Amino acid sequence: MSDSEDAAALARRYGRRGRPDRYSVLQPDVWQTLQERQRAEWQLWHRLGWSDLGLRRYTEVGCGTGGAVLECLRAGFLPEQVTGIELLPERHAHARRVLPASVTLHLADAVHAPIAPASQDVVAQHTVFSSLLEDDFQQRLADAMWSWLKPGGGVLWYDFTVDNPGNPDVRGVPLQRVRALFPHGRLQCRRITLAPPIARRVCRVHPALYTAFNLLPLLRTHLLCWIEK
Repeated sequence: MSDSEDAAALARRYGRRGRPDRYSVLQPDVWQTLQERQRAEWQLWHRLGWSDLGLRRYTEVGCGTGGAVLECLRAGFLPEQVTGIELLPERHAHARRVLPASVTLHLADAVHAPIAPASQDVVAQHTVFSSLLEDDFQQRLADAMWSWLKPGGGVLWYDFTVDNPGNPDVRGVPLQRVRALFPHGRLQCRRITLAPPIARRVCRVHPALYTAFNLLPLLRTHLLCWIEK
C-alpha cells in the first residue's frame, strides 16, 4: 500500500470514532489520565536536566486539535520553536484557531512533512501509532521521526500496549514493537494510565478512585517512553 493510501485509510478510521465527549477533558476519567501523563512528562524534562525548555525545538506528530501542543507550551517550550503536523483538515483548522500564530502547523501526512533532518530536540507522538494498522506505515513514520532528531534529542512516545477488542481500528503497540521501530534508540520507559474502561467505571463513582486503582501496575495500559538518539 502506498503512503497516500495508508494516510487515506487512517483518515477513514479517525472518521469512524465514536462520541467525541468520551475524550472531553471535562470527563473525570479523561482529566485524571491527562494530568497523570502531564506529570510524567514534566518529570522527564526535569530528569533530563532540561531546565530551559525554551531552548529546545519540539514537533508533535498527529497534533489533532492542538491539545498536546498547548501542553508543551505550558511546560515552557516557545511557540516559535514548536511545530505540529496533522493529517485531517478539520483538526488542523481547529488547532490553527487555538494555537499562537508563531506555532508552525503543517497539514500533511507526517511521513512527508517538511521537517529538516537533525533539527529537532523532541519529536512527540501521543496515541498515533496505535491507529496505524500497517507495519510498513508504522516503520516509515518512525524512520521519518528519527531522521528529524538532533543527536541527544529523542522521541517522546505515549501509546497503549494492548489491543482493544471493541475497536478494530486500533491495535496495541507493546514495548518489543517500540524497540523494533527505533532499533538505534536508548529507551527509558514507564507504564502509566489506568485502563480506560476501568477508569471510566471507577470515576463515575468518584474521581479519586482513579489513583487508588492505578496503584496496581497490571491495570496500566500505556507506555510513556523517551527514545534518545
